[in-house]
Amino acid sequence: MKSIDHNSMERWMSYAILEAKKSQKIDEVPVGAIIVLNNEIVGRGFNQPIRKKDPTSHAEIEAIRNASKNIGNYRLVDAEMYVTLEPCTMCYGAIVHSRMSSIFYGASDPKTGVCRSCDDLSQKSYFNHQPKIIGGILEGDSSRILKEFFSNKRN
Repeated sequence: MKSIDHNSMERWMSYAILEAKKSQKIDEVPVGAIIVLNNEIVGRGFNQPIRKKDPTSHAEIEAIRNASKNIGNYRLVDAEMYVTLEPCTMCYGAIVHSRMSSIFYGASDPKTGVCRSCDDLSQKSYFNHQPKIIGGILEGDSSRILKEFFSNKRN
């Protein structure tokens, strides 16, 4: 993977945060994702399993579907995912199968995250592809959106 500076990571993550805000507006858990290829956003997605009545409509899956359609290929080789919350098992599997080079995430997910928190699937030998993983990009902003959402739900 080519070297990426911190400012670039934050810039791309800010676009994922904008996607998360779309989830928040429709009363879904606010998670957003973008996919970058050749320094261009080729895919966008935000959580909408309730709206779509589809348990697979996580931000990452929506972004992968969007990027695959946009580039005309199910393989997203050399693409990078920026997602506001650490991916779950389903999303990590989809990222691996799409052959993305990297996952950059904002907030850790101590309940279902499999990039570091609950497990680190990138270290498992049974996957035939291991994307590079970097967490904590704009973590405070990503966490804040989630905390506000759940706080509002409780009140």
